[in-house]
Amino acid sequence: MKAPALYDFMNLRKPVSHITFLIFSLLVTIITAFTGKYSGPPPVSFSIFILIFAQLEVFIYFGNRLFADLNFGKSPGEITRIILVRFMIFLTACLMVSMILFILSQYAGLWIKGEDLSKVISNFFHYEIRGWFKSTITGLSVGGIIFIVLLWQSSLRREQKLREENLIFQNETLKNQVNPHFLFNSLNTLSALVNTQPDVAEEFINRLSSIYRYILENSSKDRVPLGVELSFIRDYFFLHKIRDDGKIQLEVKVNETDNSEILPVSLQILVENAIKHNKATRESPLKISIYIENKHVIVKNNLQKMAVQLKSTKIGLKNLAQRVRLMTGKVLIIEETNTDFIVKIPLL
Repeated sequence: MKAPALYDFMNLRKPVSHITFLIFSLLVTIITAFTGKYSGPPPVSFSIFILIFAQLEVFIYFGNRLFADLNFGKSPGEITRIILVRFMIFLTACLMVSMILFILSQYAGLWIKGEDLSKVISNFFHYEIRGWFKSTITGLSVGGIIFIVLLWQSSLRREQKLREENLIFQNETLKNQVNPHFLFNSLNTLSALVNTQPDVAEEFINRLSSIYRYILENSSKDRVPLGVELSFIRDYFFLHKIRDDGKIQLEVKVNETDNSEILPVSLQILVENAIKHNKATRESPLKISIYIENKHVIVKNNLQKMAVQLKSTKIGLKNLAQRVRLMTGKVLIIEETNTDFIVKIPLL
């Protein structure tokens, strides 16, 4: 899966784009005919029209190939360097193709009129290259301005979509976490601990309050330090460990001094998903591992599917996958083997 395309607004797979290019080429041809810049019989105007249309198709094709898969998960400096390098490649490629198309059009025009073709290339480099270069650079400059405007509009749309997705995530997170089932189970466990294990009950209350505090403070953020997210996971797991009494095991092998960041509440979604869809007993505990590999945080659990699977909308995984794509331009990697379920989240 690629990052959102910057050139979706002029995707060449859409017929409307070709029609737009045809109309634009026709308008430019008519304007040049009226201004007298290129005078001659109808075949001359037709060749100008074909030349403009062909260049537009090729230029936009190059633009799509070079700028449609920019990864916004990189740093601003890296993105700037990539854009500058690709823009230089774009200009060079456009000039080369434009020169070839212009020379071919000269060959075609002379061939139609039955004139000598032997001096086309020499005439181009001696007499016509300056005018060709000037008109081509002018066209590319206008195109560059249009590109910047459309890129700006595309960025605004992307940011708006990101805000909408984050708002959906916030609502879904709060709805899923502050739900009667989760709170009911936690309060039942707490009620049993108050009389029998008051010290554990106090710790349980502290961890429960930390969980809700974390969700309220961080669900609206784009990223949090990895160590902070892991502390949240430990609090969340503590509640399940007390309630399930050794049926679930969590192993975290992460250097928390790492300065990496991660999407907030992302690990909790995966841990909750593992607990929800797998059976766990003291004889066959559910084992969840969290570790780092190739700039990804890996959440892995052994598969112990329930005999009767709970109906799942998979909203949590879908929402997380969308947030990963929007924030990093990368994909949430999900793998399932005969023995394990593995999810890989890109670090920020």
